[in-house]
Amino acid sequence: MELTPAWNEDLIAARRGEPAALERVLKRSRQDLRRYAEYHCPVNDVEDAVQESLFTVSRKLMDLRQLESFASWLFRIVKRECNRYKRAKRMLLQVPITEDIEGPHYPESKGLARDVAAALESLPAHYREIILLRDLEGLTIEEISNQLALTKLATKARLHRARALAREYLMA
Repeated sequence: MELTPAWNEDLIAARRGEPAALERVLKRSRQDLRRYAEYHCPVNDVEDAVQESLFTVSRKLMDLRQLESFASWLFRIVKRECNRYKRAKRMLLQVPITEDIEGPHYPESKGLARDVAAALESLPAHYREIILLRDLEGLTIEEISNQLALTKLATKARLHRARALAREYLMA
């Protein structure tokens, strides 16, 4: 990002609160910010990080003490936005399954029983086992987790996935 005399004039005017100058500064900064964000952000978050950074710049430009530090300040803002998006995604991936998993289900008719049996047979052994323990034997999540040497969260997740796969099989 090259700071030419015209660029400096626009920065000074934008700091004074001139909307047209601020628009020119943001427009010139956008391309450099995008290139920098492409390097530091996940692909899907680049445009969001650039937009948030430009918004922050427009609000905080008057607080900038030295115009010479504008470029580094700008890049720090976009890097902070990228890191914020990465943290948010990581937090979403770590959200535990807290919903209660329903109790045992019993088939209503013989045709359905055959379909459910076929669905269970199609499942991998570790999924089949957890469905049988919960739905046929009626064990609690805690009892299943003790028997399979899993955490309660892992047990719930495995049961949820097993039921989803069985449901998917039955829908086909």
